[in-house]
Amino acid sequence: MSGKKKKNTGSHVIAVNRQARHDFFIEETYEAGLVLEGWEVKSLRAGRVNLKESYVLIKEGEAWLFGAHISPLASASTHIQPDPTRTRKLLLNKQELNKLIGLVERRGYTLVPLKLYWKKNLVKLEIGLAKGKKLYDKRAVAKERDWQREKQRLIKQTR
Repeated sequence: MSGKKKKNTGSHVIAVNRQARHDFFIEETYEAGLVLEGWEVKSLRAGRVNLKESYVLIKEGEAWLFGAHISPLASASTHIQPDPTRTRKLLLNKQELNKLIGLVERRGYTLVPLKLYWKKNLVKLEIGLAKGKKLYDKRAVAKERDWQREKQRLIKQTR
């Protein structure tokens, strides 16, 4: 053995829920582990996951991921009947769970999955404490983004 570590040049991010940042104001983020089956891990390595329609609920003191679609690989799941949208348990410590339970009970707050990524050899899910945006909020954000783009163009032209 040479003692050198292999450098991983690949991306650690598996999937990003871009729609969540468009539809919600994200106030806080938390990192949670996921309870997965073997065929799901193989599908994640192939990048066959969609977080767009998913959400997080807290039931009986535990956090659960609903609606995340992990497409099974034909070669990896021959001996079982995989359910691509099954409910998956999230792993959070007790203090985080208690804090989230208190925050979600407030009016208008929800938990949304933001990003699925690898951390060492474990799959982690970044969840965000979110408050829904109204239509006029979305318009204001778009207007501000356009103005920032225009400012950059003007600065570039004056140089």
